[in-house]
Amino acid sequence: MILKISRLPVSLLVARSISSSIAIITLTALLHSQSLPKAPGAEVFALTPQPGPFTEPAIAIDPNNGQRIVAVYQDNAQASYSQDGGRSWKSAEGVAPSNYKVSGDVSVAFDRQGHVFICYIAFDKLGTFNYWGHDASRNGVFVRRSLDGGVTWEANHVPVMEQPTQPGIPFEDKPYIISDTSKSRYGGNLYVGWTRWTLTNSQILLSRSTDDGKTWSSPIEIDRHPGLPRDDNGAAEGFAGAAGPDGRLYAIWSQDDDIFFTVSGDGGKTFSRARPVIHTAPIMFAVQTLERANGFPQIAIDPRSQRLFVTWSDYRNGDLDIFCSTSTDHGKHWSEPVRVNTDPAHDGAEQFFQWMGVDQADGTPYVLFYDRRRDPLNKMQSVTLARSIDQGRSFQNYAWTTEMFDAEGVFFGDYTGLAAFGGRVYGVWMEKPAASQAASNKEAGAANGSELPKAKGGTVVKVGVADFSGVEK
Repeated sequence: MILKISRLPVSLLVARSISSSIAIITLTALLHSQSLPKAPGAEVFALTPQPGPFTEPAIAIDPNNGQRIVAVYQDNAQASYSQDGGRSWKSAEGVAPSNYKVSGDVSVAFDRQGHVFICYIAFDKLGTFNYWGHDASRNGVFVRRSLDGGVTWEANHVPVMEQPTQPGIPFEDKPYIISDTSKSRYGGNLYVGWTRWTLTNSQILLSRSTDDGKTWSSPIEIDRHPGLPRDDNGAAEGFAGAAGPDGRLYAIWSQDDDIFFTVSGDGGKTFSRARPVIHTAPIMFAVQTLERANGFPQIAIDPRSQRLFVTWSDYRNGDLDIFCSTSTDHGKHWSEPVRVNTDPAHDGAEQFFQWMGVDQADGTPYVLFYDRRRDPLNKMQSVTLARSIDQGRSFQNYAWTTEMFDAEGVFFGDYTGLAAFGGRVYGVWMEKPAASQAASNKEAGAANGSELPKAKGGTVVKVGVADFSGVEK
């Protein structure tokens, strides 16, 4: 190849270089700012009008009455309820335990009787940073029940596992509650899975209740082998589960840059040997403005076809993307991962903190996530809802919110939440309000005795409602 030396004036070459740079920047901005259709019937409600240290929410729908929804969040454990399909919300009282200083890592589930359960950890202080099994205080995993759809909660919480104050105790962390609402022989069972941190490793444990949450079995370890002992990549954490219409209980978590999977066919008494089914990039990471934006996996099931769906996020493409894989044979084989977010690959925009829910009436999968595609600087995010009408092979993205917000300086925790029934979809997430509002409330929640990371200026918890009941598939 013969190279030709340009004889153009230097000023013209510089001008062309600047022009090319502007074109590249403009193209990048256009890619990032692509508009999305608004989610049909989209509404957003603030559960915490005043900012505070509110994070890690979850949400559930009563399978017997789609008008009853409960959302939970920390810090400490709190709950809000709706009895009119998400059109109005009220805060419940008496949810947090009175005998512990801190409660959080909340999840929520309705059983087939319409009773609702909140699950949380409680402790007095954390151990060593990210090494929670070192110097842990008394702690445990607890469940509290409501018989009226979250309006009132029973006075006493029930320990799933409680560690007394003594040297060398483990720290129980990140529990998630699952309800079997099927008509199978195991219908009515409740399950809680979580991570146990010890001085030397991390384990995935599971306990079950067969008497409406009144008592819980001794926990069993369901991981294939323990993970590393720090709350970071390589640990065994991010438990999620789903109960099928035949009573099978499926469980997943993240470990060793893999998603591990196991299944129980006897109501949680025993499990198959856990195995890695999906290889991921590291699933714990930081993004601009946020030190923690984990991609823990979720699993859900289509109650009609029994197709399994798993979602997670990782940075195999450089920037963070949301992925989905499916199985049609009870988890024996899994499809190649599909990108859930529809912006161009490698465009530098981050999508993170996803949560998935499958409509328990029609089997449609939905995914909620924070989305930075509209910000060319990749620092601000809005909330996007994804929906698949071809069983997870592809996804349409919808804007659930259009106003972007900056999350710098706040703690977002590990979770968002999503639930769907009969075409109505409910998501719950955190936002950092405008700087002026946050500044005026920066001390909110600072005196509650919590050792959890504090939100500087505070966050608010919001619930989004979307309605696809009239949208053709």
